[in-house]
Amino acid sequence: MSEDFYEVLGVSRDASEDEIKQAYREKAREYHPDVSDDPNAEEKFKKAKKAKEVLTDDEQRQMYDQMGHERFEQAEKHGATGGGAGGFGGMGGQGNPFGGGGGMGGMNDIFEQFFGGGGQRDGPRQGQDLKTRMSITLEDAYDGLTRNLTVTRPETCPDCDGAGHPADADAETCPECGGQGQQTRVQQTPLGRVQQTQTCRRCEGEGTLYSETCSTCRGDGRVQNEATLQVDIPAGIQDGQTLRMNGEGAPGEQGGRNGDLLIEIVIEDHEEFERDGDDLRYTTAVSFPQATFGDTIEVPTLDGSVEMTLDAGTQSGEVFRLKGKGMPRLRRRGHGDLYVQVQVVTPTDLNEEQREALEAFAEAGGEEIDVGKGFFEKIKNSF
Repeated sequence: MSEDFYEVLGVSRDASEDEIKQAYREKAREYHPDVSDDPNAEEKFKKAKKAKEVLTDDEQRQMYDQMGHERFEQAEKHGATGGGAGGFGGMGGQGNPFGGGGGMGGMNDIFEQFFGGGGQRDGPRQGQDLKTRMSITLEDAYDGLTRNLTVTRPETCPDCDGAGHPADADAETCPECGGQGQQTRVQQTPLGRVQQTQTCRRCEGEGTLYSETCSTCRGDGRVQNEATLQVDIPAGIQDGQTLRMNGEGAPGEQGGRNGDLLIEIVIEDHEEFERDGDDLRYTTAVSFPQATFGDTIEVPTLDGSVEMTLDAGTQSGEVFRLKGKGMPRLRRRGHGDLYVQVQVVTPTDLNEEQREALEAFAEAGGEEIDVGKGFFEKIKNSF
């Protein structure tokens, strides 16, 4: 049996997309043919690359988890996973001869051809993943926090335990499918005759009809409920990254595990700081004398104010780096840096003494001008 994709990357089955990408980068550094001395480096590198491609694609990962490694590889060889050049999703002008457009839409029709079972297969099926968003501040992303999140999600009906009917309801075999829950038909396609199995519409795959349906869920087996969950947001998380809460998605079917809840993090814009990965950028105003003679100024950070030495002769637009004063690195040690851009403020409202001093300064530099509006315009244009 070949090594499955989680084992190839050395991650758990509930690893987040970021953890998978990080594991792939580590494997790539270790086994890239250009840098590795391992005689099997090229093969290991290809396996890691393939594992990353499948596990970072939500649709392919869900199929992989449901089918298992061996059946997924077998389906992929026949183009049944919808991915890669050999799949039906890459047939160019021909499109998907089984309908459904090349993604999951055509999966139900082709399982029977390869596996002897339709898209509605017997056995446990994992519930669907649910997605939502959470907005946080830059300060929240800096410190990390635990926040309550209320979501509306499908849950197993408590009255019928997901059966869709009362426990004492009369049951009879579905006459449409003979209790199989599926109906099989043969279709002529551009690739030849294909035997297709579809869920019976009358019994919806149950194979059994019941005299009553559950009044709470109206036969669906699920109800929509609000759930309040505690979400742990790690320090250093970035805008657009996704947190995965295992088992907090839609309920599984026939004993399958629940899906997961995927939470996309949205970080609000900050009034003072601009984020660039793990680094922060900040702009501060200083006076002309401060820039000329140098000074020690106070600069805000997300962890309190710090002092920064302004060198004599600092030019407007010059950038200073404060090491380790940026964002914490996600699940790693250390912080990014804070880059402080200095903007020299041009004076616009001077008293007589200040005007005379600036005039003397201009004359000492060989500037024979009348200190007035034109001078201040010249000062502005020089920065």
